[in-house]
Amino acid sequence: MIRDDRLPRDAQSILELAARSMFDLFANASEGMMLVDRNARVVWINDQYRRFLPALGFEHEEDFVGHPVSSVVQNTQMHQVLATGKPILIDLLTNKAGTFVVSRIPLRDDAGEVIGVLGIVLFDHPETTLQPLISKFARLEQDLIDARRELASQRRTKYTFASFVGSSAAALEVKRQARRAAQTASPVLLLGETGTGKELLAHAIHAASPRAGRPFVSVNMAAVPDTLLEAEFFGVAPGAYTGADKKGRDGKFKLADGGTLFLDELGDMPMSVQVKLLRALQEGEIEPLGSNRLVSFDVRVVAATSRDLQHMVSEGSFREDLYYRLNVLPIRVPPLRERQDDIALLIEALCEDIAARGGGAQLELTADAQALLSAQAWRGNIRELRNVLEQLALRSDSHHIAAAQVGAVLREAGLPALAPAASPRTATRAAAADALRPLHEQIAELEHRAIAQALVHTGGNRTAAARLLGISRASLYDRLAAMEALSDFQTFV
Repeated sequence: MIRDDRLPRDAQSILELAARSMFDLFANASEGMMLVDRNARVVWINDQYRRFLPALGFEHEEDFVGHPVSSVVQNTQMHQVLATGKPILIDLLTNKAGTFVVSRIPLRDDAGEVIGVLGIVLFDHPETTLQPLISKFARLEQDLIDARRELASQRRTKYTFASFVGSSAAALEVKRQARRAAQTASPVLLLGETGTGKELLAHAIHAASPRAGRPFVSVNMAAVPDTLLEAEFFGVAPGAYTGADKKGRDGKFKLADGGTLFLDELGDMPMSVQVKLLRALQEGEIEPLGSNRLVSFDVRVVAATSRDLQHMVSEGSFREDLYYRLNVLPIRVPPLRERQDDIALLIEALCEDIAARGGGAQLELTADAQALLSAQAWRGNIRELRNVLEQLALRSDSHHIAAAQVGAVLREAGLPALAPAASPRTATRAAAADALRPLHEQIAELEHRAIAQALVHTGGNRTAAARLLGISRASLYDRLAAMEALSDFQTFV
């Protein structure tokens, strides 16, 4: 009987009535009930439970009731409930009679001592009665497996040194330095313009390192708001602030434990995070937001930036101590204009990848078209070259690409269609013929080319172009007005 002396007499009567009602409800609605005493002996079974006796191997009720429950019911957990006093509300029990969904509830006396256990068979044939629930659980479990597999694939390296296309002296030197860096545990700092392949090299360094089987985790400083960077790096403790995940969230340092942490666009890191990053790298420990517990980690750091960190240090926008902490193995990744011998190989590799991703035929460029591309300055480097090739693939009806098509795309993209370099003999003849032209024409052409290149270099900023050329802004406008009739100049104005 349930008794609570803190309740008024009427409330106590209601509680006892509710207990009896619940007992009667389970006795009538369930598939069977049994009671065991404090010695784990079966003392009672209801009518529904009696139908299981033959399947359990008992012809008479007295062969079952009065005996230790573990000797008459295989795989029972009643003795565990007696020992712990904790209920087992939902469980699957399989024995000679079949498979059942069961509950086991401890019974207590007025002093709170466990005096027995009530066992309830909620369902038999759970494969039928619980099929919707089992199916939903199976789907959720499969979704979880798929999500983990996808996350694991994202944290594996996508590229190796074979992915860094190029056989020029500059490309081979970069790969040589990167391979040596891969065999150390020291931080690596990749320096170079945007679009040169710094992230690809970071993947390749990890793939060639002893940590290759561990996670590769990247953080792009420019892509994460300053207010969230600290949580992104160090994680969040459970319930650290209103709206925080109750289970907490691991930061990138913890996710990369044992592997490589890639810090992209390092120069965009705010000063407040620089201080905490330096402390974490020095101590090998992080403190998640909202926690007072230090968490150890083991990561190898590879950082990349397109900014001049030395200049930022001198002007106070980047910490000098953090700079020296990360600038242990600096590797300069050359721009594409210093790797012109690699452009033909890059065109082939990029066209192959574009075709594979788009499902179309691979572009085939004529020699003149390739020469025209090789002559460009490529301020956006490999990323810009890929953009031009993708435009050619989308705009062309045929996969055969001529120089005229390349020139059209370059003009629409605001790039100068610089003429490819001529052979030495052709260049000598051209120079001789050029010298026979009137001097004022040669001077005007030279001036035209200088202004065009200055505007390309400054992204069309006329004030900056005038400053670069050493002339006044008004003088530049006068020269531009004189050149309005030149159709190939319209790209820049």
